[in-house]
Amino acid sequence: MIARLPTGMAPVALLLLVADQGGALSTAALLCAAYGLASALGQPALGRLVDRHGQTAVTCAATLCTSIALLTLPHLDAADQKVLFAGAVLLAGAATPPMEANLRALWPSVLTDPAQRRAALALDTGSQGLIFIAGPPLVAALTAVTGPSTALSATAVLGLAGAAVVLTSAPSRRWRPVATAPSGFLGPLRSPGLAALFIALTGTGVALGAHTVWAVSLAERTQTAALSGLVPAALSVGSLIGGALYGRRAWPGSITVQLLISSGAFAAGWLSLLAHPGALAAIGVSALPGLFLTALVTSSFLTVDAHAPDGTVTEAYAWLIAAIGIGQAAGTALAGPLAAHTQLGAGLPAAGALFTLAVLLPARRRIHVPGPPVRRGRHRRVPAHAARPA
Repeated sequence: MIARLPTGMAPVALLLLVADQGGALSTAALLCAAYGLASALGQPALGRLVDRHGQTAVTCAATLCTSIALLTLPHLDAADQKVLFAGAVLLAGAATPPMEANLRALWPSVLTDPAQRRAALALDTGSQGLIFIAGPPLVAALTAVTGPSTALSATAVLGLAGAAVVLTSAPSRRWRPVATAPSGFLGPLRSPGLAALFIALTGTGVALGAHTVWAVSLAERTQTAALSGLVPAALSVGSLIGGALYGRRAWPGSITVQLLISSGAFAAGWLSLLAHPGALAAIGVSALPGLFLTALVTSSFLTVDAHAPDGTVTEAYAWLIAAIGIGQAAGTALAGPLAAHTQLGAGLPAAGALFTLAVLLPARRRIHVPGPPVRRGRHRRVPAHAARPA
């Protein structure tokens, strides 16, 4: 979690740094979008390198690159050194170490019980929201005390420290890539089912990105500045609760059935935004889709685990993460112009979630993951002659 804190801290710190240097808000927003897109696109490439060369060397090199880039940014001027500043931002994003994909590739070696792995995935997915609950306030506090340069430097140091702990842990040091034939240029994308799953999850990302913009728009309309942080936090809290519930017990149906049901429930949860909730109600209704987000993402990871070609598991996980990240960037970009239209802005999260369901339904046979075998009875019938003692 500490190693992944820069995901929630770097965009906010970057925004505040550019503003502190006198840059325009539009420029800062564009740089933040570039950071997020570079991070999303860099994950699959780094995941492929991990699948070929192991976690330690690749992740260590990526962590050093992104940390150096973040530490360099406070010494550059976004207005006078545009090319250098933008290059450092793109390097920091593209070199973001694939900590999330790495961790999920470790679970099979750490936990041999499939039920425990599912619970661990659910807990990890649900607790992702803590990164975005803790990260931005930490940046704001550091900026208020010492300035945005210190906040950006702290972001780099935390990421470096967290990665060092993970990479020196026994499970990460013992992990070795599977020796297989080259997976080709497409890697896990050569599986039609996985390609459909990744396309579907861009809609989930659209919903998440659009919701953040909707929260800011609602805060402006109601003149309640705190809503811009409380509403997204409510979604994260809902995800954390949903993760605890989903991982606590075995749910009926196959992974594919759970994926479809959670996708439909996730989409239905967004429809409440169309009722134009007030300030307090908006916090409550934002938690509703979050309750099903963890089940949706966890069942997606389990689907990837079942369908990823040998030797591509880390890259496949990274593509899933990238698909959601690209969708978030698109949702943020689309929601900006729609913010002035209340109904359209409130409907965009639901539209993105419905896109996910619309792609998954026709692809369900290609992404099917069978459930555990069902025992038809407690005892097996034994012939009478076999039951007599010898």
